[in-house]
Amino acid sequence: MRQVVLDTETTGIGEGHRIIEIGCVEVIERKLTGRHYHVYINPQRPIDEEAAEVHGITNEWLEEQGAPVFAQIADDFRNFISGAELVIHNAAFDVGMMDAEFSRLNLSPTRDFCGVLDTLLLARDMHPGARNSLDALCKRYGIDNSHRELHGALLDSEILADVYLIMTGGQTDLALADESDSEDGEVELDLGDVQVDASNLKVIRASADEATAHEAFLDLIDKKSEGALWRKPLA
Repeated sequence: MRQVVLDTETTGIGEGHRIIEIGCVEVIERKLTGRHYHVYINPQRPIDEEAAEVHGITNEWLEEQGAPVFAQIADDFRNFISGAELVIHNAAFDVGMMDAEFSRLNLSPTRDFCGVLDTLLLARDMHPGARNSLDALCKRYGIDNSHRELHGALLDSEILADVYLIMTGGQTDLALADESDSEDGEVELDLGDVQVDASNLKVIRASADEATAHEAFLDLIDKKSEGALWRKPLA
């Protein structure tokens, strides 16, 4: 299965606003392939001051970079995402912005040639009542996003890829698809020289909030399977 984790930055929120950055990373069979699509775009309108404070992009900077207008990159962008399932956090916003750009060029909307998976809706289902922003999910799943001082489409899509793979599979395979694996697809690790002194290991117990979140996750497993095995009494 081919998926494309996608994020955009825009001139602002609301009707008439435009996309100024697109970042995508490709995932095939739950492996990051190393392929990505990234472009800055001249929006042909002013960037709201509030939006610039979030992503740090200004009209002057885009002009200095010689950023193309959306019409110039539309075909390349659509070719990259065509046929993939798009993984987007708060997909309604990004897809709405993409479709507005496509409509200006008389092109078909996103869902005509892509599937869409919204990780915000997925997170709300898995963690009801909890904060489910990208930053909150990074904290919940132990993903380091300390280098994320400003929002950026490519950086955010890379972070979201890690979050999504952990959310849906328990762990993320960060090996690139073309790296040498064993014949059965599993990475071979030589741990023969690793020695651990268990007497010096620090025991960190789950907090009350973490225990509650864990129980909520087990409830989700119960709903979507035959039940969590570690909740069943031993024979």
